[in-house]
Amino acid sequence: MRFRHPDGTTVHLAYCTNVHPAETLDGVLAQLRDHCEPVRRRLGRDRLGIGLWLAKDAAHALDTDPAALRGLRAALDRRGLEVVTLNGFPYEGFGAEQVKYRVYRPDWADPERLDHTTALARVLTGLLPDDLTEGSISTLPLGWRTTWTDARADAAHAALLTLAERLDALADLTGRSVRVGLEPEPGCVVETTGDALAPLAALGHPRIGVCVDTCHLATSFEDPHTALDALAAARVPVVKSQLSAALHAEHPHLPAVREALAAFDEPRFLHQTRTVGSTGRRHGTDDLGQALTGDALPDTSPWRAHFHVPLHAAPAAPLTSTLPVLKDVLTRLVGGPHPLTRHLEVETYTWQALPPALRPRGRAQLADGIAAELALARDLLTDLGLKELP
Repeated sequence: MRFRHPDGTTVHLAYCTNVHPAETLDGVLAQLRDHCEPVRRRLGRDRLGIGLWLAKDAAHALDTDPAALRGLRAALDRRGLEVVTLNGFPYEGFGAEQVKYRVYRPDWADPERLDHTTALARVLTGLLPDDLTEGSISTLPLGWRTTWTDARADAAHAALLTLAERLDALADLTGRSVRVGLEPEPGCVVETTGDALAPLAALGHPRIGVCVDTCHLATSFEDPHTALDALAAARVPVVKSQLSAALHAEHPHLPAVREALAAFDEPRFLHQTRTVGSTGRRHGTDDLGQALTGDALPDTSPWRAHFHVPLHAAPAAPLTSTLPVLKDVLTRLVGGPHPLTRHLEVETYTWQALPPALRPRGRAQLADGIAAELALARDLLTDLGLKELP
């Protein structure tokens, strides 16, 4: 979906296909048929943006076979879909029964991460619509914190420098610019937008910046205005923003709240949980189950958990979501005189990880839910003065 900002800039809205597990190119093509086109039809649109997640095998197939890439591009056109952004964070196995810490491997100290991201950039230049010359990719925020060392930090820095050089060369070759954004996430080396400032300033390259995920930002209790002001002051570009909402518990000491939170403690994904104490110090656990066990996390202040809840359907009381944080971020990103980013992506990949009563039953209900999320995001954008384009 495309929108015209009052300054004339085109802003793109997509939804991320990592909600539909697929490891191969055939699986990606099936996603377009079974999920993405039905969502487009529900919205009554001739064209719908999707943020493709391409696992390593699918990316490799597209990168090494020009005919396969042309075939995917033709399938997108045929189904009324377009791609300006890719989710390059998960490497493989995102649809496995247990993902947890595996999603952070390989990290940016491993050569596989550089090779994969380079392949994604090449593929994206072949998928961009004919009238566009700029694409974006979100990626792992360096690595998981507990395995990080100075040596790995040096290796990651060198890899990102190489990536920047490759992106420059790709732009010269194709006339299309691809930018990559580190996506701060709780528990990672780059947990907050503030943590991204030093490594990106040291890199000093305009093609590598930040992907602001509004669930992650909210989970870490970052103030949106402070975070975005700091990025702007450091001249770190917001390459894209993932529109998502975290799980919020205002009174985690209450048994009813604990019981409600426990329903979201599931085995597939990691649900990092955070709170801020009276002194302003942030406390956290790697997973929601750990927070609910004993006194692992102080419970005198609100908790937030990294669980991407549907944008249009906040959890039932006594829980809620951090949709207000998303609205604040979006207002800053595209509600001013000029947009701070042009690529927005709804990313709720946890539909099938919701408590059983809230999960969609079949493809039709899932498509209904995704369309409802996009409709909400569309309304937020038009409320900010952007005009939806055909």
